[in-house]
Amino acid sequence: MAGKFELYEDKAGEFRFRLKAGNGEIILASEGYKQKASAENGIASVKKNAPEDGRYERKETSAEKYMFNLKASNGQVIGTSQSYKSASGRDNGIESVKKNAPDAAVDDQTA
Repeated sequence: MAGKFELYEDKAGEFRFRLKAGNGEIILASEGYKQKASAENGIASVKKNAPEDGRYERKETSAEKYMFNLKASNGQVIGTSQSYKSASGRDNGIESVKKNAPDAAVDDQTA
C-alpha cells in the first residue's frame, strides 16, 4: 500500500495533515492551520520539498531521542516527525518521507 496524506480538522477547529507510510505509521505531521487551503498548500509544499535531503533538519531532543523537521525553501517548518530511539531510526523516517510524500494521495477527512 502506498503512503497517503490525511487532511483533518482537530478538536480546536484547526486544519492539520499527517503523512502515513504504506504500513499506516505516521511519518510526518503538520502544525495547525486556520484555513483548509493553508493546510492544502502545506501538503503541496511537503510533496515538493520531500525529495531534497537539504530540507531536513535532523535534531536530537533533550531526552536523547531523535527527530526531524522538513522545511520549505524559505526555512519554515512544514512537517515534524515523531521521536525515534536512534539516529538510524530517524534517518529511516526521512527516507520514508522522501519515498512516500511526492506521489501520496490526499485523504480529505474534512468533507
